[in-house]
Amino acid sequence: MIFINNESFEYTKEPLAGGRVVFVSRHSRFGTDAVLLADFASPKRIDIAVDLCTGGGIIPLLWLCGDAPAAKVIGVEIQRECCELARMSIEANGDGDRFEVAECDLREVEQFLPREKYSLVTCNPPYFAEGSGFVSKSQSRSIARSEIMCDSYDVCRAAKYLLKYGGRLCLCQRPERLTDVICAMRENGIEPKRIRLVQQRAGTEPWLVLMEGRRGGRPGLKFLPVLTVENSRDGRDGSGGYSDEMRRIYGRYGEKSKWQDN
Repeated sequence: MIFINNESFEYTKEPLAGGRVVFVSRHSRFGTDAVLLADFASPKRIDIAVDLCTGGGIIPLLWLCGDAPAAKVIGVEIQRECCELARMSIEANGDGDRFEVAECDLREVEQFLPREKYSLVTCNPPYFAEGSGFVSKSQSRSIARSEIMCDSYDVCRAAKYLLKYGGRLCLCQRPERLTDVICAMRENGIEPKRIRLVQQRAGTEPWLVLMEGRRGGRPGLKFLPVLTVENSRDGRDGSGGYSDEMRRIYGRYGEKSKWQDN
């Protein structure tokens, strides 16, 4: 258990690739969107990156499983429980020289991190405007799901401060919030450059959008092919299960059956 302010939080350890692990709790877990964003951002060995709203640090931890991880990653997170889980994962994996946690409000990131030092910023932000969508009884889940502590503009403003000229901001969001993200990027000098929609299976509406912007970039937006998570189950595309691309993405990181089809 983790004890924070005299409260106890149970946690579990989940496997990643190469014998690596991630610690999660009932309030701090991760989903397919985080895995897809980690793959979409694809840091280079020379990148010094910041992951905003890092939660338990899953995106940096997934990168460090890859063949070409970023040189260094800082995870920014406001919630103490999430920070403790991320630090436990860092210690368990021996990542202290490559991954560290900044426990702070991203709206005040200039008080904790230097200006224009980083070549990549990522964020899996809250998806719902404050007061909309499902309202969780858990404060931690509410902060993660709804724009209580930050919104798209706050994320882009923080990225503008952190990124070098030419640096990239990669984030994911619900498709209906795409206009908000594009406007927030441009208002902060980050030009939208790549968009990829994600759908569960062929013929369904997209449920996620992956987006990349470049600080100081020239106008010119590229739409990538739609990413399909599952094969159709009607016999035309196979017998269902993950698509070939999803097998590639999950196979890069995971070893256990939770990442693969049985």
